[in-house]
Amino acid sequence: MIYTCTLNPSIDYIMSVPKFESGTLNRAHNTSFYPGGKGINVSRVLRRLGVGTIALGFTGGFSGNFIKQFLSEERIEHRFIDTDKDTRINVKLKSSDETEINGPGPELTTDQQEALLKQVDEMTNKDTLVLAGSVPSTLPPDFYMTIADICAKNRTKFVADTSGKALDGLIGKRIFLLKPNHHELGELFKTEIDSLEQTVHYGRKLFESGVEHVIVSMGGSGAIYIGENKTLHANVPEGVVKNSVGAGDSVVSGFLAGLTQGRSIEESFRFGVAAGSATAFQDDLCEEKHVSEVLENIEISFIH
Repeated sequence: MIYTCTLNPSIDYIMSVPKFESGTLNRAHNTSFYPGGKGINVSRVLRRLGVGTIALGFTGGFSGNFIKQFLSEERIEHRFIDTDKDTRINVKLKSSDETEINGPGPELTTDQQEALLKQVDEMTNKDTLVLAGSVPSTLPPDFYMTIADICAKNRTKFVADTSGKALDGLIGKRIFLLKPNHHELGELFKTEIDSLEQTVHYGRKLFESGVEHVIVSMGGSGAIYIGENKTLHANVPEGVVKNSVGAGDSVVSGFLAGLTQGRSIEESFRFGVAAGSATAFQDDLCEEKHVSEVLENIEISFIH
């Protein structure tokens, strides 16, 4: 089973305002609500690609109930730990520019943290855990590392999509898949990455640190895959970018879905990039038909 874990989920309240003006009344011409959080995004796309998944994490209150109901309606199993406090709501204002206001997450008790770690410890070598997003300030800074160690002990495949100190702390751990973007990769190695050659160079450093599969997204320049005796580049197809939220999560979903469905590394990477591109071209996360539409425009080339 593929589990996803979102430590600090949210409701994303998206408001479209034709011309936003600060300090006065603005009227939205379109609004929508979605469950937010990188792990939740991974679960939603996996389900749309025909792969079973279970969502873990912390939720609470009326907003937490909305997330659970939404996922249930999409036929996604969830085993969230109740915090007894409202899950945060993030406002995303779309106008000439895109502005985000993120609410604070709840404080998590020691018992709640232990309950999640117990869920992780029950996983086996047949399971995969996708841990995505940042570590909430109320959790110990080494919480990701603790989870990585539990997965290593049980030989559970551990997938991470995070940045900053959380990513830095995972280097050297046993990781099945790591997917930073080129900015996060540069931050990790305290440099600025602005070329394909640099992306490959530092991506290989991640692989050499013990990561089995490395995927680095580079925006309009495509993506790089680095694995055992294999370095690949994928282009990004042409299209109108409507949505910057969830594209990277969709890459993770597409790659894992490909492997689960028996595709080769090359085809799984291609499928992942297609899923990421498809999400970027939609208002919400991609559907399988959207992935199929762009898949034929994804070209994979080998880098020596």
